[in-house]
Amino acid sequence: MSILEDARELAAQGPICDPCLGRVFADKSYGLTNAERGRSLRVAAALEDDEEPEDVAREDCWVCEGECARFDDWAERCAESVEDVEFDTYQVGTRAPPLVEENEVLLREGAGLPDDAGELFKSEFNREVGKRFGRLTETDVEFGRPDVQFLLDIDADTVEVEVNSTFVYGRYRKLERDIPQTEWPCNKCHGSGYLGKQPCDKCDGTGYMYQDSVEGLSAPVVMDVMDGTDAKFHGAGREDVDALMVGTGRPFVIEVMEPRRRNVDVERLEGDINAFAEGKIEVEGLRLAEYDMVERVKELNASKRYRAEVEFGDDVSETELTDALEELDGATIEQYTPNRVDHRRAALTRTREVFEATGEWENERHATVEIHGAGGLYIKELVSGDDGRTNPSLAGILGVDAEVTALDVTGVYGVDEEFEDEAFFRD
Repeated sequence: MSILEDARELAAQGPICDPCLGRVFADKSYGLTNAERGRSLRVAAALEDDEEPEDVAREDCWVCEGECARFDDWAERCAESVEDVEFDTYQVGTRAPPLVEENEVLLREGAGLPDDAGELFKSEFNREVGKRFGRLTETDVEFGRPDVQFLLDIDADTVEVEVNSTFVYGRYRKLERDIPQTEWPCNKCHGSGYLGKQPCDKCDGTGYMYQDSVEGLSAPVVMDVMDGTDAKFHGAGREDVDALMVGTGRPFVIEVMEPRRRNVDVERLEGDINAFAEGKIEVEGLRLAEYDMVERVKELNASKRYRAEVEFGDDVSETELTDALEELDGATIEQYTPNRVDHRRAALTRTREVFEATGEWENERHATVEIHGAGGLYIKELVSGDDGRTNPSLAGILGVDAEVTALDVTGVYGVDEEFEDEAFFRD
């Protein structure tokens, strides 16, 4: 049959509104709404039949049960639900009533058309409500990861709103020792601060092993400024609790859940964090980031530079130290899971590269060494040998005990590319 004959068969089944009629032919022609398609087919058929075109009110349609008359209402409800939320992009989804979905099937069957002819009711509903919402709020639809998402449950007559996280990237320096990167709940009271009804004696009732953390000194400030419900800290690796993070700083991303503000002044935010931290940490280079910056920070192949103060168990001459560091320079290191982390790391041998090893001899028992190595290289064990678990090691080459007494991380770098790629930023 011709398209006009199909349209007549569809219209003959009962009052059908223009959007529902046109939706069956959504794959025909371009630049038209389904309502325009439906009306055009109705007029063309009437012209051919020399009859007056039928007008069917959307409220009277047996297929959509009048829902196509409510596009504007739903768009306005969506706008009202986020009137106190700052966002730039959105996406609309629809949970169609089972009766309407069944009517769609019956409509096509009655005209002898395939079940998948045109498009689904919910696809049109998403688009038409979305267009109206975009005009009301002057924002853009985004089919990847929008700032806000709506689910219109027509049967329940509800608008479900999801405000997606926003992200802030930067680098931090940790200027005091004994500060972990993330909050560290007490392992005795499991973070509750209490043992029974009494305050925990291990954490003094605080619930934390350490009272400060890089996360605790930064994430709450960002969450407060962006008016979110929670915040999570993501770092590009982590330094030991007793190590400083200086130099270039370590890349990080703070994820803020359900923010009501997104477009904040990052320079002012940077100042707020640094003031709150009172010199324990400092952040710099804050930028608004895309969500995939989290994966980049956590997965990008990175190298680290360290400065370690080393104490030897026996006398070591300046020449011996120089020769040992030359042997480590450019070496491939095999490290079996260190004793100090084997309770939380898989037991296996990791191979890592030392890109550069230099040092300054201070006296027969003390030196400062600088190591530039691949990500995941355990520096304390590279110095001590870790009872033979790391090979080669500085202690093993020198034939004396060696221990790191103070460790600083002085640089974190992307190996093949820098962390700061413009494609991952919003500003």
